[in-house]
Amino acid sequence: MNASDTPVHRRGALRAGAGAALAGALAAGCADRDSAGTRAGAVTDAVSPKNPADATTRPPSPRPAPGPHRFPGQPVQIDHGPRDRARVALTFHGQGDPAIARTVLAEAERAHVRVTVLAVGSWLDEHPDMARRILDGGHELGNHTQHHTDISSMGEAEAYAEIDDCARRLRRLTGSIGTWFRPSRTRYATPLVQRLAARAGYPHVLSYDVDSLDFTSPGAAAVTRKVAGEIRNGSVVSLHFGYADTAAALPLLLTEIDRRRLRAVTTTELLT
Repeated sequence: MNASDTPVHRRGALRAGAGAALAGALAAGCADRDSAGTRAGAVTDAVSPKNPADATTRPPSPRPAPGPHRFPGQPVQIDHGPRDRARVALTFHGQGDPAIARTVLAEAERAHVRVTVLAVGSWLDEHPDMARRILDGGHELGNHTQHHTDISSMGEAEAYAEIDDCARRLRRLTGSIGTWFRPSRTRYATPLVQRLAARAGYPHVLSYDVDSLDFTSPGAAAVTRKVAGEIRNGSVVSLHFGYADTAAALPLLLTEIDRRRLRAVTTTELLT
């Protein structure tokens, strides 16, 4: 935020259908582009000797989620991983319709892919079960501020509250502040926001080098073309929950990643 890489396997009708759709999407031409730690040991509930049945009826408490990692040699603000390894990271802004979020997660899991989700604190307040759903799928969970407003325009106290409030939500729900912090409404954190993130416990700020522009709702084909045209070794791709185009494009993107013999991993795995 050391696991081995897991290759993406797309077989049968899914690969054929998605590949055909991708070919059509790529042929259509490029769309206009806008500018725009360590796991703790498992924790279990105590079982009273007077109630031996509890040993089988009460499940163990969830293990705390991983926390932030420091990567020596990496800058404070990270927008891509090593260019000499055939791995990429798909990162999702965690907000929007939870049904679409579950669809995206399930599609990634069908392809044996794990992603990084940067969740908005207010979204977790409304849908607290999504934190555990993300982690139980083997994905990473991080901090994308409390209200997803323009953090670059805030004063120090307000900006720190945005970071810290979301971190507190994450800790309450998962036992950890999450593996990464990504600023809201901006691709890059200002020096002030970088310092405030470090104060909150995040040694790095996560940016990206490929912007899918899926939040503009350009259609699944345009999302696919945009990412396919820019992704390469070490890329960190920015995507969003809550957009139907993203869910529709993901099978095509995963097929293209597989075709290029790239492996989609979590951001921590990308940098490890």
